[in-house]
Amino acid sequence: MRPRAIVLLSGGLDSPTCLAWAQARYECIAISFMYGQRSTTELDAAKALAQRAGVE
Repeated sequence: MRPRAIVLLSGGLDSPTCLAWAQARYECIAISFMYGQRSTTELDAAKALAQRAGVE
């Protein structure tokens, strides 16, 4: 069993890079937070990134 990692996905450009790096080394899950942003654009993008990467 591979070590596990939690990756924070923001929906921006850096977090998919971090996820790809982590997936090469760990079994990953992704999390995102609603922190009061005005729209759900970031959360929608983070969800799509997680789905494409095949992580929970």
